[in-house]
Amino acid sequence: MATKPSKVPRVENILEDQVMKWQKRVDRRKKESAVKAPVITISRQPGILSDKLTKGLAEALKLDIFDNEIINEVAKSVKMSEKVVASLDEKTRSALDSWIQMLKSTRYLLPDTFLTHLTKVIGAIGEQGGALIIGRGANLILPPETTVRIRLVAPLGLRIVTLSREEKIASIDEAQRKIHKKESEQRAYIRKYFEVDIDDPVQYDLVINTQFMSDEQIIDVVKAGLKKKEVPKRRRFDPKPDEE
Repeated sequence: MATKPSKVPRVENILEDQVMKWQKRVDRRKKESAVKAPVITISRQPGILSDKLTKGLAEALKLDIFDNEIINEVAKSVKMSEKVVASLDEKTRSALDSWIQMLKSTRYLLPDTFLTHLTKVIGAIGEQGGALIIGRGANLILPPETTVRIRLVAPLGLRIVTLSREEKIASIDEAQRKIHKKESEQRAYIRKYFEVDIDDPVQYDLVINTQFMSDEQIIDVVKAGLKKKEVPKRRRFDPKPDEE
């Protein structure tokens, strides 16, 4: 019986290329005094097709895409997680550790090994800049002041039809069950690890109903949101000063 090929070697190769790209980007910023590229997170309701949109957005803003599969595999591997964090300078790594400790105290994060690696990996990716991160609660991990957090939504009926067509599901009832199952899993994951409701609009900068908008129109909306969002002068992971 043939064994299923492991995803890990492929992800390791992707990571090696990414670390090299980060280093070149840092060197270029030092020479040109360039501004750090933006970071965008995307959360989407099940049944929304966003591959074409995310690729178009990444191309338009010159961002690297980090999807669920890559984030998961890196977070599950101590070796790969450490490699991502090691791409940061010492001062930034220290600030990242402080940020994660603050997250644990304010969001009451579970003492979970995977979650610890996940927060470090997503935090390091965010600090490098130039990233489009899909799912995994990235909008709840990265500092909201320096991240554009997007939620894609659409009516249930439209999502059912879309999923049926995309996955060639003959039964509408089956497609609806799949969507409800995925929604329950997403909601449980966010509730378990971050103690918030995934549908809470306060957790996002832009909640976009994709029903009547083309990918090009959504990209224009995101670009406009990116221009309007002010970036503070303080470091990305510095804890906020105590309020009086």
